[in-house]
Amino acid sequence: MNEVTMSDWRDYGPLDFPRILDAALRAFYEHGYHGTTTRDLARRSGLSVPGVYHYYASKQDILVDLMMVVIDELLTRSRDALAGAPPEPRAQFDALVESLLRFHMYRRTGAMVSTAELRSLEPGNRERYVAKRDEQQRMLDDVILTGVRDGVFTTPYPKDASRAIASLCVGVASWYRPDGSLPVEALLDRYLTIARSIVGIGG
Repeated sequence: MNEVTMSDWRDYGPLDFPRILDAALRAFYEHGYHGTTTRDLARRSGLSVPGVYHYYASKQDILVDLMMVVIDELLTRSRDALAGAPPEPRAQFDALVESLLRFHMYRRTGAMVSTAELRSLEPGNRERYVAKRDEQQRMLDDVILTGVRDGVFTTPYPKDASRAIASLCVGVASWYRPDGSLPVEALLDRYLTIARSIVGIGG
């Protein structure tokens, strides 16, 4: 996958996955992890079943690799958004929420697979993935807690607000369509306004 840098966290091009992960992304999105066989993945990726097993020991390993690539991109873009924004809580909040929204709009398939297939991960793999997901959530927690401390945000429940906003952003992946009637900037503005209202700040 192409490296994401601070200068381009808002820019999204096509995914550059290895062919097995590309096949897994499409198959797991269409049929789910349990509804997809290794034979399906081999056919989609143009390999034999032994060819797939040359790269991955199991279908679980493919799922883990796919989900970790998705969460790593989200983490990188979130960090870059914060690093590129002014240090004030309002600016940090706006940048981080915009980053989350853009990710779930433009990486919707990977985001939906990761959300749906978390329960399919074996315990150790689930712990690895959840640790990274929690790291991303703490970024939003910290920005909101700082804003409350500084009197910028008025919510009496900062962590609940943080989780509500994260869920709001995740939800966008389930219905957003690039060819929809709502322009990207209008959608971002609408959902950023909602997020601001959750933490108690005007548009």
